[in-house]
Amino acid sequence: MSNIKISSTNKTTKIKKKNKHNNYFCELKKDILRDKYLYILIIPCLLFYFFFAYKPLYGLQIAFKDYSLFKGIEGSPWVGLDNFITFFKSPYVFRLIKNTLLINLYGLVIGFPIPIILALLFNEVRNKKFKRTAQTISYLPHFVSTVIVAGLVVNFLAPSGLINNIIAALGGNRTYFLTQPEYFRGIFTGMNVWKESGFGAVIYIAALASIDPQLYEAAVVDGANRWKQTLHVTIPGILPTITIMLILRIGKMLSVGFESVLLLQQPATYETSDVISTYVYRLAIEKGTYDVAAAVDLFNAIIALILVFAANKISKKFSETSLW
Repeated sequence: MSNIKISSTNKTTKIKKKNKHNNYFCELKKDILRDKYLYILIIPCLLFYFFFAYKPLYGLQIAFKDYSLFKGIEGSPWVGLDNFITFFKSPYVFRLIKNTLLINLYGLVIGFPIPIILALLFNEVRNKKFKRTAQTISYLPHFVSTVIVAGLVVNFLAPSGLINNIIAALGGNRTYFLTQPEYFRGIFTGMNVWKESGFGAVIYIAALASIDPQLYEAAVVDGANRWKQTLHVTIPGILPTITIMLILRIGKMLSVGFESVLLLQQPATYETSDVISTYVYRLAIEKGTYDVAAAVDLFNAIIALILVFAANKISKKFSETSLW
C-alpha cells in the first residue's frame, strides 16, 4: 500500500515538473515574440562572443599537443602535460610569476582605491560646472590609445625629457628611468593609474547616485557632518560595488596587459618587467612555440578562475556580497 502511495507521489511530482517546464517555455516564447526587436539587437553580441570568446577555445587543445603548423591542430600528436612541464622547468618561471604578482599588487594597493577616492571627491563637489569639467578631464586619458600614453611616458622620462629637465634645473643628475629595473613597477603603476582612474570612478559615481537621499537627511538630523555622512552613509552605500570590483580585480592577479609592459620595458629591465603575458607573447610570436605559449596561458586562466572563486567565497562568507 505504501509503495503504491510513493509511486503515485513520484508521478505527481514528475507531472508538476513537466508542467513547470512547459509553462516556462511558453512564457519564454511569449517574451521573445513580444520583445522580438530587443532580441534581434542581442544577436551581434552573441555572434561576437561565439566567434571571439568561445570558438577560440577549440584551439586550447594545442596546450596538450606537440603543435606543428604543417600538421595543424588535428594532426599534431598529443603530449599530455609536457608543455606545462617545459614552462615550470624554465629558468624564468619564478621571475615571471613574482613580477606578475608584484605589478598586480602595486595596482591593487595603489590603483584600486584611487577611483573610489575620486568618486567620493566628485560627490562632494557642489559646483556642477566645475564637477562636469573635472570629470571629463579625468575620463579623457581612458580614450587615448595605450601606444600614445606609453609614448608620452617614454618622452617625459627620457634623459632629455620633461622630468629630467626639472631635475637638472633643480641641480640633480639626469637619469634614464626606463632602463633602471627598480623604477619600472612604479612607472607602470603610475601610468595605469593616470589612464584608468577617472573612467574607473564612473562605476562608483553610479553607485553613489543610487544611495537614498533620506539617509543623508536622517544623518543631518542626527548631527552628522560631511565626514560622518561619508563614513556612515556613503561608504556603506557603495560597499557592495567595491566588493564586486575587488573580486573581479583579484581574478586578474596573474594577468597584466602585455601591450603596456611591452611598450615600456627595455631588455635592461627584464628583471622586474618581464611578466607572464610578455613571456607568452615572446614564445608565440618570436619563437613560434605556440603549444608552450597556450599551456602558459591556460595555466594563467585556471589560476585566475581559482582566485575569483576563492575571493567570491570569502566575500560571501564575511560580507554577504558576491558575484553569484
